[in-house]
Amino acid sequence: MLPLVALVGRPNVGKSTLFNALTRSRDALVHDEPGVTRDRHYGVCRLDEARPFVVVDTGGIAGVDEGLAGATARQARAAAEEADLVLFVVDGREGASSLDDDILRWLRKSARPTFLVVNKTDGLDARAALAEFSRYGFADVFAISSAHRHGIDELLAKVLARLPADGDAEILDDDPERVRIAFVGRPNVGKSTLVNRILGEERMIASEVAGTTRDSIAVDLERDGRKYRLVDTAGIRRKSKVEEAVETFSIIKTLQAIEHCQVAVIMLDANEGVTDQDASVLGAVLDAGRALVLAVNKWDGLSTYQREQVEGLLSRKLSFVTWAEAVRISAMHGSGLRELFRAIHRAHASATRTFSTSEVTKALEIAYETNPPPVVRGHVAKLRFAHAGGENPPTFIVHGTRLRTLSDTYKRYLENFFRKRFKLIGTPVRFVFKEGENPYKDKKNVLTERQVAKKKRLIRHVKRNK
Repeated sequence: MLPLVALVGRPNVGKSTLFNALTRSRDALVHDEPGVTRDRHYGVCRLDEARPFVVVDTGGIAGVDEGLAGATARQARAAAEEADLVLFVVDGREGASSLDDDILRWLRKSARPTFLVVNKTDGLDARAALAEFSRYGFADVFAISSAHRHGIDELLAKVLARLPADGDAEILDDDPERVRIAFVGRPNVGKSTLVNRILGEERMIASEVAGTTRDSIAVDLERDGRKYRLVDTAGIRRKSKVEEAVETFSIIKTLQAIEHCQVAVIMLDANEGVTDQDASVLGAVLDAGRALVLAVNKWDGLSTYQREQVEGLLSRKLSFVTWAEAVRISAMHGSGLRELFRAIHRAHASATRTFSTSEVTKALEIAYETNPPPVVRGHVAKLRFAHAGGENPPTFIVHGTRLRTLSDTYKRYLENFFRKRFKLIGTPVRFVFKEGENPYKDKKNVLTERQVAKKKRLIRHVKRNK
């Protein structure tokens, strides 16, 4: 357990840039637009390897108690309440504002140890910048530039001197037994609501405003004796719909979360069925080759007739992923969560299963004998043996001859046969076909001296007898 430092301040004062500087990462989204950060984002500062501590980046407090801004402020206050030390970040270029005054009054009521950090002082007279905030009465004031890392070392030394040796903050571990789950989908389908319901707390900001989540937030969880890492992600829209640079960065973060997860839970809105945006999300998961579970949200709000219509729509539009389980849930009320986690376990077990060469080759032989490849231009592909080539997704490498003549239809037959034989649920299956090569194909026959002499004698003999 490590001590915790919270970064608090109004929007666009450089808290996320300072977070990235302290954690030596680019985990926090940084942009000139105010209000980019909304949810709490945790990382570990290891600038002093002997004294690591947890840093939490928070959204800017905008002085509004309702709506999205109010939810962001509540997240920032929750972070400050649990922190061992608060870094109150202000903008040295703009100087003190009435909003800074309001935040300071709240911080003093919280009675948390607080340092004043005057950011963006590069190119400024540091003394003049600090004098602007002298009326705040802080004993510990630091002039820094997060973007250029000026003053970070001095700030770090004071932070370490003030922090206790131990704290209550937990960090994300590297436990290989932990199942990594990414909750993905188009904007406003209930991803954050579902994660909050699973965690039993308002860890993520959930709102009816599309695009509320802008970053990928990871949280560790233990449920029913199993360990998980839940990753809430920003909604993915089609490229033609993406206009803001911040949304582009958010989508990149989501795609990275998909790459790093083991199971992707794709959330669909039961009221809207399967949209083109849902297809874009599904395509991203399939391209990454990740196991997937479909979570049809807001199911409890449908009538019997509407449910029948949605069932038919799911069957038609998702016919190419019939191997993926679809679970009907309500993120708001928590119904269907037990079955959702069961489906996640089945998909994870299938995606990470190991196979021996003998069982894979045996399956290939049975598939070949049951339905041999068709003749193509007088040639028939021969499948000799196969072995496992990786997991998540399960990959099978097939060796043989004339494999280029295999049709897509026959490849789909092999995929379906292997999926049925090995009971693979909720995961893509990939095949790699390798031709058996002739080792002497590119080698030129070189005669020995004796063979050359014999060849010359034969040529002379033939010429004499003409």
